[in-house]
Amino acid sequence: MAVASSADRLRAPARTTLACLTLVLLLAAAPERAASAQAAPKPTAKQLKKELAELQKDSDKFIADYYESRVAGQKAERAEKAAREKLAAAQEVYDRQSTELRAMALAKYIGGDPGTAGLLTSEGDPSALLARMALAQHMIDLQDARLSGYARVRDDRRQAEQDAAARTEELQASTEELEKRKKKAEKQIEKIKDRIDLLYTAPGVRRPDGTWVPQLPAGTDNVTPRMRLVKELIQQRFQVPYGIGCYRAIQDGGEHPLGRACDFMLSRGGALPSGAELKRGEEIAAWAIKNARRLGIMYIIYRQRIWHTRTGGWRTMSDRGGTTANHYDHPHISVY
Repeated sequence: MAVASSADRLRAPARTTLACLTLVLLLAAAPERAASAQAAPKPTAKQLKKELAELQKDSDKFIADYYESRVAGQKAERAEKAAREKLAAAQEVYDRQSTELRAMALAKYIGGDPGTAGLLTSEGDPSALLARMALAQHMIDLQDARLSGYARVRDDRRQAEQDAAARTEELQASTEELEKRKKKAEKQIEKIKDRIDLLYTAPGVRRPDGTWVPQLPAGTDNVTPRMRLVKELIQQRFQVPYGIGCYRAIQDGGEHPLGRACDFMLSRGGALPSGAELKRGEEIAAWAIKNARRLGIMYIIYRQRIWHTRTGGWRTMSDRGGTTANHYDHPHISVY
């Protein structure tokens, strides 16, 4: 049997120690690797936009179902109202005919009914008395038949009213449920849009005081990269059907000639925007305020007010003499 050399005997403990140290290091690193493997990667803008598109499809369906349900509910309400009106008319006729029938029966009772023996022994003409009695009975029977017919109509109307009321209640419950689902979907959409916004930060250099080093305009649109980003994010989130005006060559002392401002129009030709468009303007302004520091927004003007990042509050502006000049038909956003 071969005898191990002294060098091999010296190297063996070293190899054992090295193996132990390696095992300890692997075991120590295992939890960190496991935690790293378990941590979900942050979603990309593409992934979030795909999720947003799918959610918007569901939301659009909820909205369509909601409005269809509202239309059906309005029809049911009209049917219920018509049924109530018809029931009231049928009840009125029934009550009138019932009163007349009771009056006829009472008159017959008060006038007496001589009967066959009385008619034969009376001095009057029996045939004439019989004829009067027959006529009176015929009138009572006729009125009774009419009353029965009106009673059926009244009962049918009452059933129609009950059916219409039940349908209205059912549709109201359905509409309320759809409204809840629609609002939930809208909230989820807003959250995803917020997450998409957070993936973007203003390009350029930020100073220690929070302001940004100004940029030069570039590209065919003559706006700065910072202004272009703000414009694109607003377009993606809100849509601006009446157009966006940014660069203009007129040197008016503002940021438009510098490519650092855009107007997001809510109407055309200086017309006062509709209520929905005014609300859209408020939403754009609120979004710009929320993201101002991260995106390098300097100030916002809307509805004769100005909000500046430095002060963080709205301030009323002097009257400039018109809807557009006073920014009632568009929010204005300037970046550093």
